[in-house]
Parts: sequence; structure tokens; C-alpha cells
Amino acid sequence: MDQQNTTLAVQGYLDELAGLQGDSLAEPLVRDLLARSVGRLELLCGALLFRSYPRLTRAPLNLQTEEMLGAVVERLLKAMRKARPGNVRQFFAIANQHMRWELNDLARRLDEQPPAAQIPDGHAAAAESTGSQVSPVARRLFQAIDDLPEEEREAFSLIRIQGLTRSEAAEILDVSVKTVQRRVNRAVLLLSHTVGDLRPVDSLPSEP
Repeated sequence: MDQQNTTLAVQGYLDELAGLQGDSLAEPLVRDLLARSVGRLELLCGALLFRSYPRLTRAPLNLQTEEMLGAVVERLLKAMRKARPGNVRQFFAIANQHMRWELNDLARRLDEQPPAAQIPDGHAAAAESTGSQVSPVARRLFQAIDDLPEEEREAFSLIRIQGLTRSEAAEILDVSVKTVQRRVNRAVLLLSHTVGDLRPVDSLPSEP
């Protein structure tokens, strides 16, 4: 019931935003929209962070869901000055994209840090064991996911990467559970053709 209430409330804010002109009028409404959807945004942030970017939760970043959520909300405040999603699915698609951008930026900065040889002795082994560099295999697979058709990419990312249930994904995408499953199945088929020489699709790398 709470999921449904959130969906209806978010759609109401989006409908109001569609009729507004100018940042000064839209910003208070955008803040109310983000406040109303913060619970679901936090769920999505946590799922993506801990399932797909776990190394960012360890030293030296020790990133937590609350910190990521704050950064994503800041991104959305800026993005919504121009973006006017017409429905809940489009809104959460924008949110998911900014979550990926935020985590990719953090991962890139982490990879650009000095190599283990320049790190104090007590931390060198730990840095090496966490595998700070992204493997070519992981890069190819996540590039293939990014290249999927929009509907398949959304469903696959929510289910297989962020770990949501089919019901939760269906709520976000505003489609039936069966439709979500069909899209995931199509995504798996497409990925099998694209990266079948790498590894089974079900064995996704833990980090992009």
C-alpha cells in the first residue's frame, strides 16, 4: 500500500510540475517531490551501492547509503530544473541514471588514487585485495548492459543489478510483473549474444 501511495503522490507532483514555468516556481515543488520519494530513492541507492559497487563501501571511501542518497538528491535538484518527466517511470529512470553517474564518478576517482606502492605499508595489501581497478571483462559487460534497449535495460538493472523484486520493479516502471519478467528475459537473451564469450549473464561482476 505504501508503494502505491508513493507512486500516486509522485505522479501528482509530476503533474503539477508539468504546468509550471520557471525555476523559482518549480524548485519548491521539486523539493517536495524528492522528500516524498526519498524512501524509494534510498532503497534504490542502497541496492545499487551494496550489490554492484561494494568496494566503495570499504576503505578508503567507506561510502554509506545516506551519503550516496544526499549526493543523488543534489544531482536531481539540478537535473529537475530542466527535466520534466511525465510519469513515475521516467522520474525513477532519471534517478537511476544519476545514481549510476554518481557511483561511476566515485569509482573513477578511487581508481585514480596513487597505486599501492605509494600507500603506507599497513594498507597496501588491503588495497590490492579489494581490486580497485575495474576489469576489462566487467567493463565490457556493463557497457553491453548500457547498450540494451531502454525498456530491457531498466528492467534488467532493477532486477539483476539492484536486486529489487519483480513486484518492486513493476511498481517503479508502472507495468505488470509479467511485463517486467518478459523484459528481463529479452535482456538476458540480448546479453547472451553480446557477451556470451565472457561469462554467463547470471554471474554478473560485482562492480562496473
